[in-house]
Amino acid sequence: MSIPTEPIGSLPRPAALQQAIALHAQGSAPAEELTALQVKATADTLSTLAGLGSPVLVDGEQSKLSFVTYPLAGISGLSPDGAVIPFADGHQRQLPALTQGPFKYGANAVTFLREAQRHTDLPVKQAVIAPSALSLLYPAAGIEGYPRERFLADLADEAEADIRQCLDAGAHVVQLDFTEGRLSLKLDPSGGVLEDFIALNNTVLERFTPEERARIGVHTCPGGDLDSTHSADIDYAGLLPQLFRLKAGNFYVQLASEADPERVLAVIAEHLPADARVFIGVTDPIDPRVETPEEIRDRVLAAARHLPADRLGTCDDCGFAPFADDTSTSRETAFAKIRARVEGTALAAKELGL
Repeated sequence: MSIPTEPIGSLPRPAALQQAIALHAQGSAPAEELTALQVKATADTLSTLAGLGSPVLVDGEQSKLSFVTYPLAGISGLSPDGAVIPFADGHQRQLPALTQGPFKYGANAVTFLREAQRHTDLPVKQAVIAPSALSLLYPAAGIEGYPRERFLADLADEAEADIRQCLDAGAHVVQLDFTEGRLSLKLDPSGGVLEDFIALNNTVLERFTPEERARIGVHTCPGGDLDSTHSADIDYAGLLPQLFRLKAGNFYVQLASEADPERVLAVIAEHLPADARVFIGVTDPIDPRVETPEEIRDRVLAAARHLPADRLGTCDDCGFAPFADDTSTSRETAFAKIRARVEGTALAAKELGL
């Protein structure tokens, strides 16, 4: 036995792809050129990760403009004035708002998974957006003839299909991105919104068998965009006990950038379900300094003092570029951090006699 280690999802796009994305948005780059560059960047990402010794690969979300909005590609009935996500440095991201029903995904994550599988025989992990994040598309004023209850039922069906298609296509694991969990406690300290998020996500997760849920994970972090976060000031102790109510077999928890990781580890140890594994974040994507393998080793050994080694894994705190226009971290730095994670995790496993 060793200690499993996995990427979270997004990686910085090559400069040529960044330029093509910007030109395509302006209508001055053909779709075929953009697609060709996305395919090339995906293949390069997979090859580079394999060369670093990563036992599980991701496509780096090279063909997604955003980790959250990929299901909205090509659908109508949206306005640009949806929920606003404020970040600590003052910048914002804004979601669209739904204007009509019924709600259906315009694109599914299995498309990205199958493209990645064309380029490698190694295990491929697929990130999907949690239904709780997409529930924010429904406007507070409602939609005439399409009540919120119907929207949530349609959303749950679409989210289930998104996950199930990836499982059926052979994904190593399907990871639900749940960054809005910690943010919800900032927007609603009472915890009511978080409770609704957990209930909605479990409505979907409970449709899977225990064997299937062993290949489903949930990722939480305080956001990571343009070297800023949206909810790092929110105490993890308010989120983690609720997070671990989710019916998933794996949890990916940002930890490297936490001010008091030992305290967080104690909370994890108290509340982690008996049949789940936790992957702790050991690299900080928004810190430009590349961690050493020895630092990673020591972070893993600290976690092993709180958690059984057979229920422990490592990951990056969050994706390196969850939005396609984020150039705050270079591709080279991201890969250097991943190399350190892989090597440092191996050092810790050796130290633990695994």
